[in-house]
Amino acid sequence: MTPAQLRAFSAVVRLGSVRAAAEELGMSDAGISMHVAQLRKELDDPLFSRTSTGLAFTPGGLRLASRAVEILGLQQQTAIEVTEAAHGRRLLRIAASSAFAEHAAPGLIELFSSRAKDLAVELSVHPASRFRELIASRAVDIALGPVAGDIAGPDDGSTVLRPFLNYQILTVTAPNNPLAAFSDSAPPLSALQEQQWLLGPSAGGADGEIASMLRDLAIPEEQQRIFQSDAAALEEVQHAGGVSLAIGFAVGKDLAAGRLVQVKGPRLQRPGEWCAMTLSPSARQPAASELVRFITTPRCTQAMLRGAGVGVTRFRPKIHVTLWS
Repeated sequence: MTPAQLRAFSAVVRLGSVRAAAEELGMSDAGISMHVAQLRKELDDPLFSRTSTGLAFTPGGLRLASRAVEILGLQQQTAIEVTEAAHGRRLLRIAASSAFAEHAAPGLIELFSSRAKDLAVELSVHPASRFRELIASRAVDIALGPVAGDIAGPDDGSTVLRPFLNYQILTVTAPNNPLAAFSDSAPPLSALQEQQWLLGPSAGGADGEIASMLRDLAIPEEQQRIFQSDAAALEEVQHAGGVSLAIGFAVGKDLAAGRLVQVKGPRLQRPGEWCAMTLSPSARQPAASELVRFITTPRCTQAMLRGAGVGVTRFRPKIHVTLWS
């Protein structure tokens, strides 16, 4: 079995069709089919068959599907470790939700990476629904964000969770908005639905606390505008009006200064929790284990909560940022 064969088969399993796998891997349908045919011949198993509803996998095909992800992940991890050993460097790959990446990652990464001169950090932004897949395939070493419950998909036992920070999601608006009068009492639902909701990228997904709050309030999609960051959405609220959903510690200074006002009432605030997701302790990278232990310390919590972080003259983390849509 070659990595190319396993990669082709794994893509077929994940996407449910040969054509979709070919498009993702930049190959022809015939190329994917050739790799699958070679696996079938070598393993003496049909692996899957086509049905009217899609692909039906044999027991051997299902076993190979799980092993293929593990083998490819180990191959990638081994290549990284060899490169690290040759250059005397370590790499920690972090996946984060958009909200965590914006509000907490800068302080966390600066403080954590400063503890080890040989450590470089790669941060990529993904929907929390992909976290378990990324961890299981070893595409990243640790995932940080709202991954409790069913947000990250069904638990197959391959990953572990470590909660590390609780927060509140608040409904906020500008002081001159009519809804500001409801800072002590609940506004009518109709008044909320008529407002323009100016939201960060977390609102773009179907899962998570933000999407759930919008559904509970029955906010029409045509009343929602999504910005590239929470900061951009909140700036628009202050200058153009409208309503936003924000993480409490991120808007604490604006609320205290009167630049924003919290709108209170049922379904207008919700608790949230960020967790760290990794492989089991015996399977994960040592740097990931170090971060799991460090992330619950008071010093680390303070670094995540301090907003914009340190001044630009001191902020020199060894970090590469990748954004995935």
